[in-house]
Amino acid sequence: MHNQPSFQDVSELRFAVNGPVFLPTDPGFAAETAAFNLATVHAPDLAFGALDADDVAAAVRWAAARNIPVAVQSTGHGATNMVESGLLISTRRMLELSIDPLERTARVGAGVKWKALADAAAVHGLMGLSGSTSDVGIIGYTLGGGLPVLGRRYGFASDHVVSFDLVTADGTLRVVDAAGEPELFALLRGGKGNLGIVTAIEFRLFPDDALYGGGIHYPGESAAQVLEAFAAWAPGLPEDASASLAFVRLPDMELVPGPLRGKFLVHLRFAHQGDPVLAARLLEPMRACAPVMMDSTGPLPYSAFDAIHQDPDSPVPVRECGFLLSGIDAGAREAILARLGAGVESPVLIAELRLLGGALRGVPGSDCVGGRDAAYSFFMAGIAVPPTMAPLQEALHGVRAALEPWSTGRTFVNLHGHSADAADRSRAWDPESYRRLAEAKAALDPQNLFRFGPVVEPLRAAADTAPAPV
Repeated sequence: MHNQPSFQDVSELRFAVNGPVFLPTDPGFAAETAAFNLATVHAPDLAFGALDADDVAAAVRWAAARNIPVAVQSTGHGATNMVESGLLISTRRMLELSIDPLERTARVGAGVKWKALADAAAVHGLMGLSGSTSDVGIIGYTLGGGLPVLGRRYGFASDHVVSFDLVTADGTLRVVDAAGEPELFALLRGGKGNLGIVTAIEFRLFPDDALYGGGIHYPGESAAQVLEAFAAWAPGLPEDASASLAFVRLPDMELVPGPLRGKFLVHLRFAHQGDPVLAARLLEPMRACAPVMMDSTGPLPYSAFDAIHQDPDSPVPVRECGFLLSGIDAGAREAILARLGAGVESPVLIAELRLLGGALRGVPGSDCVGGRDAAYSFFMAGIAVPPTMAPLQEALHGVRAALEPWSTGRTFVNLHGHSADAADRSRAWDPESYRRLAEAKAALDPQNLFRFGPVVEPLRAAADTAPAPV
């Protein structure tokens, strides 16, 4: 249970901070709490737009003194579960961004998106380890590990963090790095928002050497042969190359180009950093495996990486589901095609197999990033509006159940999707990581202020909710 803020409480918060405070009846409340995922409508008791780290610290101290739970949001791309009651802190105004081209590092505030960093870094011939879209916030992405477009070459984005600026549940702002607080530094890399609010991070950048990337679209009728070819081709790729395969059912909506509306397509996504001649040669088996509708692969500036996955760039209402696979043998492929292949009616808008391995394997146990031992990430999403919500939920659960024999039992915390309960959320971490997070949370957040989103249970309940060893 928690306290409801009184009129006096709200007045004291407004006095303590510089950013705007909104009640549900205030103009601007809906805009302040809006998520990129329009299916998630937050309903906090009040919202606060932080201007800087001092604002965040003051708001957390205010909440802790009144036992009012705290949620945090920047872009809202990860808003798969709604925030009910408490204080929602929006960090989207925190736009600090600086680059040290000599040290090849960047420092960004909690509101900075990958687009801003990509453009700024490109001026110096550098790049950050961004994911499939430039519209997502850097900090939320990195706290969940961050699966880069070139992850097989460089590893997870969180592998390259230098330091975090963290506001803990007592309202203290601390700088956390490997030398000063090695365990906390490890837990923040993949631990998401369990241990406080990260107001800024510093991370390493890399030379933005030649990128060869883009996509190949095939007609949906070729799904079986393309999937079979992908399963034979992808594991043999060098670590300089990353690839994914998506089954895409484009909606009959104006936002989709006319010739593609209502179509079922298969979309190969590819990125390679190195010799473009070699990259083109690597793609030859996939170009030959089935008729090609469109091939947009070729040399690409890294700052244009959105062209690879072509994720939506405007808010949409979706429900998501993700999990990790140990492989895609003939049985797994048959299960995928039976639920999502040609001739199947499904409300699943997109289902993606993303190749893992390479540098993503990293060093298990050095942080809280899950999935280092998985072969593929499997992710699905569909439009979540009332007419399709129930069929979509049924379809998502059906695909997950059908692929259970090939599941590792884990998920990526950023690609987990809607969480049903604590046991479901716990799948984002192995048992040892979960225990470490629960112990740290008990020490740093004894009131369980940070209880929204993909969080571990308080230590007293950890034994009942931690995942079983596999």
